[in-house]
Amino acid sequence: MQATFRFLKGHGTQNDFVLLPDPDGTVHRDLSAELVVALCDRHAGIGADGVMRVVRCEAYDDPAAVALRGEAEWFMDYRNSDGSISEMCGNGIRLFARYLADHEGVDTSAALPVATRSGLKLLRFEGQGFEEPGWISADMGTPTVLADTKVSVGSRSWPAVHVSMGNPHAVVFVDSLEDAGPLRSAPAYDTTDFPHGVNVEFVLRRGERHLAMRVHERGSGETRSCGTGACAAVVAAATAGGITRGDTVTYELDTVGGRLRVSWVAGGQVALAGPAVIVVEGEVAASFLREEP
Repeated sequence: MQATFRFLKGHGTQNDFVLLPDPDGTVHRDLSAELVVALCDRHAGIGADGVMRVVRCEAYDDPAAVALRGEAEWFMDYRNSDGSISEMCGNGIRLFARYLADHEGVDTSAALPVATRSGLKLLRFEGQGFEEPGWISADMGTPTVLADTKVSVGSRSWPAVHVSMGNPHAVVFVDSLEDAGPLRSAPAYDTTDFPHGVNVEFVLRRGERHLAMRVHERGSGETRSCGTGACAAVVAAATAGGITRGDTVTYELDTVGGRLRVSWVAGGQVALAGPAVIVVEGEVAASFLREEP
């Protein structure tokens, strides 16, 4: 590892991330859980909900990157704040695309393919079918609605809809976003349904096509927004309302950190649109990992 390394910090609806530019795969060839945890520490590090390494598919031997060589130039190597690897991040991939547009010269007039552990995703920038200033839209793939499950917080339990967006979600519909309490620890869930953990969304219906959400993310805790969680919430709400994959429906969704727009389009694909903002760029001394508290 170099004595110092470059980083950027940004967010999508206040779901915040550290980006590590590593196009040729030479700076962070072995991105350790220790480094991720240290970077995400909000007191002793930069502070974030997760870390994304920006690397070319050709420069990384992860099986997902290898499989998508020829279809995408760039791979999103995403890690949760506890250092664990995750398949996908809907807010993060928009920030990833913002970085590529601002710093790697990608063409923002055409759809941008990005490789992830959840498959190939297409990103579209403001003007490609929507006019929200600064917004980016991500094709999040086709969801899978599985058998109903349940989650619990303390003495309270709720039925939940099990939705896969390439990563696992349990969607709970509540009468108040305060029903789950402070969410200082992960809700309890059936480990048979979710052997690798789960993202839990607590969703409030505010109107026919308007939802609000709180989320406890696997590997990160409660965050101010979750892109894949927003998609899972809309799929669960639409399914409960009798909407099928042959329909096209758009929901507005309020997170603690801001507004997102989710469309479930004919054919089954889900599209997530929202802002993506880079707020700072700098260098981190690798020695901070060895500093005493």
